Amino acid sequence: VQLQASGGGLVQAGGSLRLSCVVAGRAFSTMAWFRQAPGKEREFVAAIRESSSPFYADSVKGRFTISRDRAKNTVHLQMRSLAPEDTAVYYCAARVNRIVNTYLTNDAYYDYWGQGTQVTVSS
Repeated sequence: VQLQASGGGLVQAGGSLRLSCVVAGRAFSTMAWFRQAPGKEREFVAAIRESSSPFYADSVKGRFTISRDRAKNTVHLQMRSLAPEDTAVYYCAARVNRIVNTYLTNDAYYDYWGQGTQVTVSS
């Protein structure tokens, strides 16, 4: 199983980026994005599950959109109105089984991880 994240880069505040995570090897019930800023713990960003609405961290709600392309086994994270505090390494994660909201934001419940892609937002 491999998760390959891409799409990061340097963008000015207010700009947009689209991250992609290509999944190879098997299908997953739940896909998510986490991020880790320098000196901080990894934090939940967004998740998408089968037959459920996407779920977002409050800090990104209304600005980020997670989507899934099953034909291409890819999960995207469209990020708009980026701010310097969004600067982090972004990781895609996958979970085999369905998970309830209570644990959706906890990285310990995910089975596979991508290598991360750097997003830097300048002010």
